[in-house]
Amino acid sequence: MRAAEPGARPGTGDADLNWHRPSPRLLRARRIEVALVTVPLALIGFFAGHAASLPTGLIVAVAVLVAGFLAERFLARRVAAWGYAERDDDLMVRRGVLVRRQSVIPYGRMQFIDVTAGPVERGLSLATVRMHTAAAASDARIPGLERPEAARLRDQLAALDEAQAAGL
Repeated sequence: MRAAEPGARPGTGDADLNWHRPSPRLLRARRIEVALVTVPLALIGFFAGHAASLPTGLIVAVAVLVAGFLAERFLARRVAAWGYAERDDDLMVRRGVLVRRQSVIPYGRMQFIDVTAGPVERGLSLATVRMHTAAAASDARIPGLERPEAARLRDQLAALDEAQAAGL
């Protein structure tokens, strides 16, 4: 028998859910995004600090690179925390490193579903599915899905939403 998911309550059926994970390429996308910010900032810090002295420039550049490395480590844990499960009446989304969140979005409450992809995600054939409801606090997103999976999930959620809204 499979062990219960962390944070699952007895009797809720969470242990029996089929949790789907984002693509492993999502971590690569996040690493690229961190590098696109960290490397230019390190260069700017080096040249700005070098105006005072060479050691100052090196210290600033190394400090920025260390901060980028720490951000990358945090992002790796954050990507590993994402998951979603499709149930009969709703979609469950979990995320969070320090504070674990698990959202339940009833299909009948979804107003529309967005599929977006930034330049890095597009380059890696990834997309993010975002579900919008009337309550802003219940909006959820699932990043790092492969494009065909994102399209399948969007179409399935839209069909289930229509069926739930019609009372089927």
